[in-house]
Amino acid sequence: MHNPEPQRIDPQPVLIGCNGRGVQLSSVDSPVSLEELPIREQFRRVKEAGVFDYFDRIPLRADLDQYLSAMSEFDLPIHTASWFYQLGRDEALLADNLKICKEVGARCHNIMTFKEHADGHVLSNQEIADHYLKTYDLAASYGVEPSFELHVNMWTESFKRVEAVASLVMERGIPFNFTLDYSHVNFKIGNPEEQAVSEVREDVENGTVILDPFEPGSLCERWLEMGIVKWTQLRSVAPNQPKNLWHREADGNFARGIQYPFVKPQPGEWHSDWHAYLLEPSKEAIRKALRYHITHPDSPLRYITTEMINLPDYGLGARYNLLEQNIAAAKFIRRTWEEIKALHKAGLIDAGQKRQPQ
Repeated sequence: MHNPEPQRIDPQPVLIGCNGRGVQLSSVDSPVSLEELPIREQFRRVKEAGVFDYFDRIPLRADLDQYLSAMSEFDLPIHTASWFYQLGRDEALLADNLKICKEVGARCHNIMTFKEHADGHVLSNQEIADHYLKTYDLAASYGVEPSFELHVNMWTESFKRVEAVASLVMERGIPFNFTLDYSHVNFKIGNPEEQAVSEVREDVENGTVILDPFEPGSLCERWLEMGIVKWTQLRSVAPNQPKNLWHREADGNFARGIQYPFVKPQPGEWHSDWHAYLLEPSKEAIRKALRYHITHPDSPLRYITTEMINLPDYGLGARYNLLEQNIAAAKFIRRTWEEIKALHKAGLIDAGQKRQPQ
């Protein structure tokens, strides 16, 4: 008896955006800095790159008119926007930023919440879940969705808390939207000091927590399988990479190293040795997200942003062209998506599987 081919449903489209902090034409003579191009110039550069669907940034209220003008002039929308908050201090700021999202047409607000309350206590899982639920309701009144980000210095840096908080939210019948920036895991591979910060050093050593996205049961795989990843981000990092040797903090220590050039740097553009194979965990996290998306009709993934940015723990002081790094990352995402679509159409990728051996 002939078994018909299973119907393959086209997945929801995933839009690719460029983080505005990455729009710098930096070089050996003009290193990455905190000084940014004019807003109109940022939009122009992202539009002319020809590989981005939208601009990712939340405007300050004082800059709102400039953003709206640039969006119109270059026909480049803002679909996503990010900011960080401390509970007990920033509730009014969060509320206003949700309004700004509505005013610029952003559909998703990425939220980084510090693990400590303004009064000094460490937030409990229940407090974070309640924070999410309250934000979800307020955001919904503006036609916006919140997404809580995996990020250093925030509650999500304690990796094991993600599943616990997501479960508390979903038990209430509300979807938990998660922004998967796996760079914040990948740079801790092989780095016991950083693993301790995330409270997983012993778990990594005994194999109950797996960081490497190539390994079965990795955190990347577990979070995707929960069906919570609304937004994923690509910032390339290397496992146990050097710190940012071109920027010292006020205490004299080098900033954390959570950015590794996506394109091979030219002499003088990078402070350390560079090896292409060290990019593979960053690329695999994106491949995994796209494979999950194409094999799960109910996948919530809607946005991917390139995140090669200018802040101290990332690219500040680097001599490579920051915008070119983001463009190369976007081209990789598009190329990878086309490859995965072709494999899926050929029946070589099914749910939970990688490419079948030839």
